[in-house]
Amino acid sequence: MNNKIYQERRNALAKQIHAKSGGGIAVISTAPELARNRDSEFPYRHDSDFFYLTGFEEPGATLVMEVKSSGQDYKLQSHLFCRPKDPEREIWDGIRLGPDAAPAVLGVEFAYSNQELDNKLGELLADQSAIYIPLAESAEADRRLRHWMKKVRGQARAGINPPSELHDVEALIHEMRLFKDAHEIETMRRAAAISARAHIRAMQMCKPGFREYQLEAELLHEFRNSGAQSVAYNSIVAGGANSCILHYRAGSTELRSGELCLIDAGCELDGYASDITRTFPVNGKFTGPQRTLYDITLAAQEAAVAMTKPGNTFMQPHEAALKVLTQGLLDEKLLKLSELGSLENAIETGAYRRFYMHRTSHWLGMDVHDVGSYREQSNLSSTEEKPWRFLKSGMVITIEPGLYVRPADDIDEAFWNIGIRIEDDAVIHDSGCELISRGVPVKADEIEAVMKNA
Repeated sequence: MNNKIYQERRNALAKQIHAKSGGGIAVISTAPELARNRDSEFPYRHDSDFFYLTGFEEPGATLVMEVKSSGQDYKLQSHLFCRPKDPEREIWDGIRLGPDAAPAVLGVEFAYSNQELDNKLGELLADQSAIYIPLAESAEADRRLRHWMKKVRGQARAGINPPSELHDVEALIHEMRLFKDAHEIETMRRAAAISARAHIRAMQMCKPGFREYQLEAELLHEFRNSGAQSVAYNSIVAGGANSCILHYRAGSTELRSGELCLIDAGCELDGYASDITRTFPVNGKFTGPQRTLYDITLAAQEAAVAMTKPGNTFMQPHEAALKVLTQGLLDEKLLKLSELGSLENAIETGAYRRFYMHRTSHWLGMDVHDVGSYREQSNLSSTEEKPWRFLKSGMVITIEPGLYVRPADDIDEAFWNIGIRIEDDAVIHDSGCELISRGVPVKADEIEAVMKNA
């Protein structure tokens, strides 16, 4: 592994701690293992913040960053606590890196058994000005912090004091994670390419009579066969009326001719997510009403893509998509112009929410709904609404407009149970954005051609 990347990230975090507190200690633990049922755990997945700073995927690990200030400069020493080598457990659970090998492999200055964490923290926190930890993470994390602080307070008669400042380390790390470097973007490109191939595979394998779970299996096959370690989130494979359920899980519903299938699925590769949605006809040919709403949704996505560029706010792509979607709903009389009066009033009153109830974008990165504030940091009071964040080069967002039409007495039956979402992953560059997930067709004619030539 290239540990230089993680060393640079730790130094960037240390620089912020130095500037904010004149030094201190940061403590970041990875995720715990979770029991699935008796004698079985869920597949392990590391904590994203911890992995971002270490590149280390084993459970039972904690990173402690000691930032010592000297005038305008600072010195960082990284301490890693990890599972000790244990030949007996390694027979059952796999090889452990161990503390002896960790410094050379991970680029940290010191490494210890995780069994030493409580004692060492009592030493490392002594006379530190500040401690940086994830605040309110869990009851167990709070208990451990109280334990560490109590150990330091027990040395008060020797003139040793605990940190007097408590800060949320996540606020600093998440701001860093919002901006992706070249290594991260390249990994996300590869993840998106794998996911695009999986979507094509599902389109080509689809035929009337298939079950949703069978298409999910085709997605999983392509993910793992291409080297992805996992899904980035639970795959949505929704046929017919299920396409109007936003977070529907792939079930056993039969896919029927004349209906649509909506697939929202992406793999996770080397710790980074992809997130793609495509909607296609089960029998390979859109009906007239399906094609009409599909083209409206695609036009909305294209309008959002055009607004996804530095200098615009996070909400401007959504606003552009919303205008196209709402006009399309008025044109097809799913919204009544005679009742609403104008496009502007249809948007202002939220009449569109009956058919489009989510935003067009979210951050994407190590987590599928990635970290980072959607609002600008400002000095406004708590009662004032902070402005939406400006898009900048290095951010990655999804662009995913949709339309969802459920049966209703005032809706033309030809549109019933049509759920459409089109989603791509966009890397923001200085001049605009790059859609890294377009390895899978998006235009209706292209989708029909891919399915016809399966």
